[in-house]
Amino acid sequence: MENVQLSNQVQIPQLGLGVFKVTDEAVLNEAIQAALTAGYRHFDTAAIYHNETGVGAALAQADVPREDLFITSKLWCNVTTYE
Repeated sequence: MENVQLSNQVQIPQLGLGVFKVTDEAVLNEAIQAALTAGYRHFDTAAIYHNETGVGAALAQADVPREDLFITSKLWCNVTTYE
């Protein structure tokens, strides 16, 4: 999987698995494990998807070092302050 370099010199995998609308934990885990086997290292979620915990659990049981994973998550537009 090719990476692209961000302006802060961080490398991000060019292709990531999005998990929008995947709320069933078993399906989510199966999808993430299959993606890891296929070489995915970038996973995209969001608080509003209500599956961040499941994504974390699936990645925690994977045999891939955390430093090899790139996880993006988004906040809803009403979450705009530090608090």
